[in-house]
Amino acid sequence: MTAVEVIAARPSVDGPYQVMPPLSDEDYAALKADIAVRGVLVPIEYDEKGAVLDGHHRAAICQELGITDPPRFIRKGLSEDEKRAHALSLNVNRRQLSQAEKKKAVQAWLKASPAKSSRAIASAVGVDHKTVSAVRKDMASTGEIPQLEKTVGRDGRSRSMRTMFMPPTRDVPELKKVAKAIRTEQMRVSRETRVGLLAAISAHGRRVAGEMPRAAFPVIYADPPWQQEAWSDETGQDKGLKYPAMSLDEIKALCAGDKSPATASAECFLWVPANRVHHGIEVLEAWGFTYVTCMVWDKVDPGMGRHVRDCHELLLIGKRGPISIAPVPGENPPSLYSERKTEHSRKPVWFAEQIERQFKGLKKLELFNRRESLAAGDVRLNGDWEFWGFEAAENGKEEVAHG
Repeated sequence: MTAVEVIAARPSVDGPYQVMPPLSDEDYAALKADIAVRGVLVPIEYDEKGAVLDGHHRAAICQELGITDPPRFIRKGLSEDEKRAHALSLNVNRRQLSQAEKKKAVQAWLKASPAKSSRAIASAVGVDHKTVSAVRKDMASTGEIPQLEKTVGRDGRSRSMRTMFMPPTRDVPELKKVAKAIRTEQMRVSRETRVGLLAAISAHGRRVAGEMPRAAFPVIYADPPWQQEAWSDETGQDKGLKYPAMSLDEIKALCAGDKSPATASAECFLWVPANRVHHGIEVLEAWGFTYVTCMVWDKVDPGMGRHVRDCHELLLIGKRGPISIAPVPGENPPSLYSERKTEHSRKPVWFAEQIERQFKGLKKLELFNRRESLAAGDVRLNGDWEFWGFEAAENGKEEVAHG
């Protein structure tokens, strides 16, 4: 019999557990020739009912060659799914499969055991788990396998499937809006929790009339009386300050270490002239804060200056501690605000209003200001703000206001 005749006479190798693609004609002819010379070396496996689990090609060749008693092995007690999975595992481990054959093996495995996890099947077949997931999705969409909510992993544990379906293109913009709204709401709820925690912590801070409070405020707002460069021996820029000017070291020492009025997690808003930005950052660091950004007050009318005529002042923002109370995106204020300056050193109420809006309900301490200096209706008179200045030691009950 010629090779062509051998191939033409090739019997069917179909069966309930034939889960692998058939051998090519060349491989089948080579296996037949080997069995004719050496016999069946790998036992054919059957279930208790006589159905072939593994060795369909060997069984067919034995039938062709008249071999009636080849080596065999009977497996008992396996479920239908277990029989198919067993057949798959034996063949995948033994045969060198092309990518197309591996895909067919994945399809067969999913048909036999759809509850098997994609990672478990990928490990057995030798493909990436994403490949199995893609095949699973295609087969589930056509109804070839059921759409499952859970799969069984290699460790035998059942887990919920994480399925993602791409929306139609026309729905993507609206879904992005929904996703953004969900994220924003989650961030808001999370921030409210952190704010509540800081409020509880600040309630245990130390407040004594006439003394700088200790660890009592999650928000600090400060406008230090910086020493300004004098333009002549007769006049100087610090002549109109509400408080005596302080040196950089004095300002840094005021709230350093255990003298800090801020809670362990807090935010600090520090006013600084444009020519003292580097000193402002030094103060933030001395007070235990890390500089994060700043806001700008555009004073509209140019003032004095050596290199340029100053037309703005900066409000540095620093943070410290593990509990973040930064505003939720979309609710944070703009960084630039314009308002014509009035009397020396008086800052626009707008900045205090933004701080109050962002940190509503939290205790705030304003340094170097007095309650009596505020106009009626000022947001800082709502009971959540307290004040500390040089008068504190002499006028403690008036200066360090509670409530």
